[in-house]
Amino acid sequence: MIDLLVGLLGAVLATNAPQTASNAAVLVANTNDPVEKEYHQIIFDDDAAEKEVMGWMDNADAFTKAGGGGSRVTLNLKIQQRLDAIKKEYEDFVERYPKHVNARLAFGSFLNDNNDVPGAFKQWEQARQLAPDNPAAWNNLGNYYGHLGPVTNAFKCYDKAIELNPSQAVYYHNLAATVYLNHNEARDYYHLEDRQVFDKALALYRQAIKMDPDNFILFSDYAESFYGIQPPRWRDGLQAWTEALKVAHDEIEREGVHIHLARLHLQLGEYDQARTNLDVVTNADYAKMKEVLARNLNDALAKERKK
Repeated sequence: MIDLLVGLLGAVLATNAPQTASNAAVLVANTNDPVEKEYHQIIFDDDAAEKEVMGWMDNADAFTKAGGGGSRVTLNLKIQQRLDAIKKEYEDFVERYPKHVNARLAFGSFLNDNNDVPGAFKQWEQARQLAPDNPAAWNNLGNYYGHLGPVTNAFKCYDKAIELNPSQAVYYHNLAATVYLNHNEARDYYHLEDRQVFDKALALYRQAIKMDPDNFILFSDYAESFYGIQPPRWRDGLQAWTEALKVAHDEIEREGVHIHLARLHLQLGEYDQARTNLDVVTNADYAKMKEVLARNLNDALAKERKK
């Protein structure tokens, strides 16, 4: 039953995908440079295309739900043509300015977002070779190795990114998730005991939270990590989700946290608190999870009454 609930929670609240980084935000200055102006225009075009594509997809979904039908093939072709135009802008730019590190970082992120992982790796690796002291390049390569291996290369890349820029929360966040999800490899790579691997991941999450204290995704990733720790640390997990509730942005996020709080109170035998948290949840997206927990709660109460 716990496995089912974890799967349901993960489907709705999965958040621990590694985050790419670029130096685009740093490049606001120097806009009189024609090369930088051209680069910024590509970034602008990239952002505009992403918003446009998302709008098309949202409208298509709404139209389909209203019974309007419509061709997914036509929509996919339209999206592909829009993205191909942005890809061509990047390709032309890096061909003319092959040493432009930030363009390669941004191009790699564009390719990665559009499922061209080998292409993304090529751009990020070229950026790293051009600027070995650029932490964003190391972070993004860490994401690549974290997905495709060897994961020890991911540890190395994230560690290097943190060494180069120890004030960037996303690097700690990515390393924390990678250590947590690759327990055995992290144990051997860092020469740790089993329990120390979890402690390392949790410490990395806490460091990231210090630097980005309003990031709900970060808080929820940290709180979810307590489900996999052995032996269980239910009380610590409860505290982590209580902190996550404080930074939830809307009712969807808040009700998701209440689902987690109910589950942890149930694990701790605190049935009244579990019921209170379940009663808060009204969103249909959480109906199945609420049903599972309510059934488990009723079973636990029935056993209590038989004692």
